Amino acid sequence: MRPAPPSAAPGALPTARDVVSALPWKWHTQGAIFVIGGLGFMFDAWDVALNGFLIPLLSREWGLSVGQAAWIATANLIGMAVGAFVWGGIADRIGRKRAFTLTLLVFSVFTVAGALAPNIWLFCAFRFLAGFGLGGCIPVDYALVGEFTPARHRGRVLTAMDGWWPVGATLCALTSAWLLSIGSWHLLMLVMVLPALLTVAVRALIPESPMYLLSAGRTAEADAVISRLVARTGAQAREWTHEGVEPMPHAAGLRERLRAGTGQVVELWRHSPIITSTSWLLFVAVLLVYYAALTWLPKILRAAGLADQAAFLVTGAMTAIGILGVVAAALLVEAVGRKWVLGGSAVAASVCLVWFSLELGAGSAGHVPAPGTASLSMGAKAAILAFGFFIQVAIPALYTYVSELYPTRLRGSGFGWASAASRVATGLAPLVFGSLLWPLLGLPMTFALLGGLVVVAVAAMALCTRETRGEELA
Repeated sequence: MRPAPPSAAPGALPTARDVVSALPWKWHTQGAIFVIGGLGFMFDAWDVALNGFLIPLLSREWGLSVGQAAWIATANLIGMAVGAFVWGGIADRIGRKRAFTLTLLVFSVFTVAGALAPNIWLFCAFRFLAGFGLGGCIPVDYALVGEFTPARHRGRVLTAMDGWWPVGATLCALTSAWLLSIGSWHLLMLVMVLPALLTVAVRALIPESPMYLLSAGRTAEADAVISRLVARTGAQAREWTHEGVEPMPHAAGLRERLRAGTGQVVELWRHSPIITSTSWLLFVAVLLVYYAALTWLPKILRAAGLADQAAFLVTGAMTAIGILGVVAAALLVEAVGRKWVLGGSAVAASVCLVWFSLELGAGSAGHVPAPGTASLSMGAKAAILAFGFFIQVAIPALYTYVSELYPTRLRGSGFGWASAASRVATGLAPLVFGSLLWPLLGLPMTFALLGGLVVVAVAAMALCTRETRGEELA
């Protein structure tokens, strides 16, 4: 007889949440959801990384200035900000499965459409729409996978989810370098028809989250999903109650639905101003550092004299070593705790980025030596690889930590709004970075300023928010 979960009183029936949390992990059940969700996350990373590779290519083809080229990334990232805001609330209303399917379709269709754009402005419009779908993928994906994962495995599984990100970014770099040898930038974008095919697997193999169904009051459907999970994992069949999950807020009419986004953010701040403000600050600081490197590294390396394919491969090496960072994060978040892992790795990544810029000795953004006339020093290579490792320890720890700070009814929107805050910052950053900071201050000072923001965010987390290791999802 399986012992009752700790949250259940002696002799009392367990809650549905307790049953799901106590299920054994099986690769053909929760593992399949992890893999399908991870593939969506992989394509998400692929599309974001694509911005950095498109900037030098389109700059030459369309004769773009640095400020104009920055709109390639800005349009996509601002779209992601809007998407993160919209899709988090949608997932809390229509369900994780349906929202995840729609995000995949939107960003796939408009990325492919961008390959046919005849000018920079129409191209940026399509990148905005692709980003709109992309912005919803991460918060919806984490909510979906996390709510199926048993409590004792949840930290490692959610952290391991981010392992798909460096895989996607690395595949983007390697595939882009190869496609560039046989064709133009159009081929780099046409590859993104593949995520649309993933929606077939989502519809066929992933049930709706029982935690969402319970919060939405759809208890019969939740019971059916839980019963299937119990049977598939070989757990002991038993009865359960529907207590312990907060109900979803329901919009009563069209006007309330139109104002749902505003209502979500108000409710987040009412729930906890400290959690919400700290989550937003952490997302902004950590992801600003990461996107600054990912978006501009090919352009920075080309400014230092590397050829396009060499710059792509160095960027690919930076993202590839991040796979080891994700493994390290997955091992450390349960043993050490979310806050220590996130804080230490985020600060270390910032230091490494400053180190890289000092080793590189790059000039201003406007000074571009002939491609292929320079190579990276060993110090610069070590610094950018160390950055790639530490930042991919920090990001999965960040996603795991913030997703656990909120209760189920606010998890999608809480994560989504924190992500949206970072997307606004990272969306504006390419314009500021390419047009102002890099040309006027140089790379070391620019990256030092970003690192200072990381230190402030980590200090706020250390002082203001709790450790979530070992907590049950509320």
